[in-house]
Amino acid sequence: MSTDRPSPVAVLVVDDSPVQRRFLRAAVEAEGDFTVVGEARNGKEAVALVERLRPAAVLMDLDLPVMSGIEAIERIMSSHATPILVYSAFVAGANSENALEALAAGAVDVLAKPGPDDTGTLDEYAAVLRRKLRGAARVRVITHPRGRLRSQGLIGTAPSLGSATPRRPLAPAVEPCPEGRDAVRLVAVGASTGGPQALLTLLSQLPVDLDQAVLVVQHMAEGFIPGLASWLDGLVPMPVVVGESGRRLVPGTITIAPTGGNLLVQDDRLRVLCTPPEPGQFHVPGIDASFESVARALGPAAVGVLLTGMGRDGAAGLLAMRGRGALTLGQDEATSAVYGMPAAAQALGAVDHQLPLEQIAPALLTALGRVHQ
Repeated sequence: MSTDRPSPVAVLVVDDSPVQRRFLRAAVEAEGDFTVVGEARNGKEAVALVERLRPAAVLMDLDLPVMSGIEAIERIMSSHATPILVYSAFVAGANSENALEALAAGAVDVLAKPGPDDTGTLDEYAAVLRRKLRGAARVRVITHPRGRLRSQGLIGTAPSLGSATPRRPLAPAVEPCPEGRDAVRLVAVGASTGGPQALLTLLSQLPVDLDQAVLVVQHMAEGFIPGLASWLDGLVPMPVVVGESGRRLVPGTITIAPTGGNLLVQDDRLRVLCTPPEPGQFHVPGIDASFESVARALGPAAVGVLLTGMGRDGAAGLLAMRGRGALTLGQDEATSAVYGMPAAAQALGAVDHQLPLEQIAPALLTALGRVHQ
């Protein structure tokens, strides 16, 4: 029986602080399953080393000299797409919107550096970092266009609707909801890894006067959902808010499920309830929990959309929605950062139409009887 261990996963570390680089190297290599193949002191060096070394993953700070971390992520993802884990103090607290911008630029995940008020030990943080890095390294990333657009002078340094994936004509035959079917009142959207950029692409194409309420369930670490809502609110036509237990979902408004529990739709008046996660529930908030509640409360008066993400959350819930007569849409493999959740839904027979990301909004609007501009 062979005792050979798999070759360690090659990682590039990017941080302008020599002290932080030493800590990150020690933390990454502590268990022997990763090896640091290079260190970069700024964003420009990071882009060059990714091209030369072709690491399996990149561990990157955002607050970098010469070239910012956001721009470095954009350039890496537009030329040599590589899983990037952001490990930075620049994504916590008042800076939490930077985490969303990093994810939208193509980073796989974010982890805040330990702060002065954190009670955990450095060994505990190192263990969390390695777990996050293992997950990031398994992601099959896709090329993002933003770095290429920036180099051509087509977008600036701020987030831009023009940075979303270019649209293609709607190909599949998605028909308007048939006469006699309940009027659609809610669009429920689930997303995980790669979700912020996918949500921006989808939600930026929905009109401000949409007659339906929109519910979004995005897997995200504690503390980042308010930043996601604020970030999207400044970029998409419709207002974006964080859901609260006892409130109703409002037509023409995007409501994002808060962290810490599951957001359930209680009845056809669109009143929602936040409940504790189920024992052993891995993803919080849970997409399955929200989708299944939508199926019970609204049946055919809803549309379900499942976007990019690792794992299976949302697949069973989307199947429940389809079983109650709802139209269901799933993102296709070619445009998914991680074709996990949509693939699981497709395998279950939960998806009416599997579409490229840029075609989901036009298909949705067609189903709702709206003319897509």
